[in-house]
Amino acid sequence: MTYSRNRTNCPMSTKVNIYSTPTCHYCHMAKEFFTKNNIEYTDHNVAEDSEKRKEMMDMTGQMGVPVIAITKEGQSEPEIMVGFNEAKVQELLG
Repeated sequence: MTYSRNRTNCPMSTKVNIYSTPTCHYCHMAKEFFTKNNIEYTDHNVAEDSEKRKEMMDMTGQMGVPVIAITKEGQSEPEIMVGFNEAKVQELLG
């Protein structure tokens, strides 16, 4: 599911994906951060979507959530973060 608002705090070419579960507190914190800061993101519920769960496991080698993948224009591979660290997300978003 994609959530978008006016992307005033994130370049239009930046793609943010979050792999999450409905009961994960840190997942909720990350999504609240993106919403509060008008950052468009795509949420993948890995509790229900086995294909996205496998994709997440292939990227990280583990099952912990949230996994946040940030791809900037010109990057072929996303920057991957396991867990939620607001300062690190801000750094990756530039």
